[in-house]
Amino acid sequence: MTDSIGGPDVELRRITADTVWEVCKLSYTLSPEQREMVADNGISIAEAHFSDAAWFRGIYHGDQPVGFVMLDLGMDPDEPGVSLWRFMIAGPHQGKGFGRRTIDSVVALLKARGTTALYTSYGQGPGSPEGFYRSLGFRPTGGVVDHEIEAVLRW
Repeated sequence: MTDSIGGPDVELRRITADTVWEVCKLSYTLSPEQREMVADNGISIAEAHFSDAAWFRGIYHGDQPVGFVMLDLGMDPDEPGVSLWRFMIAGPHQGKGFGRRTIDSVVALLKARGTTALYTSYGQGPGSPEGFYRSLGFRPTGGVVDHEIEAVLRW
C-alpha cells in the first residue's frame, strides 16, 4: 500500500515523527458522544505498531490534518475484504465531505489491489456514525464485532 494517496482535496499521508502529535490532537476535537464511539488516535497508532496487518494514515486537506484512518488488512483469507478498523474526521471538519472523499480514496486503493469489500463496525446511540456509513452504501451483515454492529460495503 502506498505512502500517500488521494487527490488535491483529500490526501492520505503516512504519519511521521513530525506529524504524529498533530494527528493525535484531532481526537480532542470530537464531541463527548463521538469520543465514546472511537478510540483516540494516539491509542490507534500505538495499536497499529503492534499489528502486522495495520495500515494507517493521517487525512489531510492541503497542509491541514483533518482526520485519521486505519485499516486491518489481515482479515480471513476466505473473505476478500479489508476492515476499516478506525476512522475519524475532526469535529471542525465534519460535514464538509472529507469523510466521504476519504472512504472513496480508500475504496479506490482497495479496488486496485483486488479487494472486493470493506467492513466496519459501529456502536449505536448518541454520536453513532451509523447514518454516515449507511449513506455511503455500507449494509449491516447481521454480525456483531466487539458489541458493535458489523457492516460491509461491497463493489
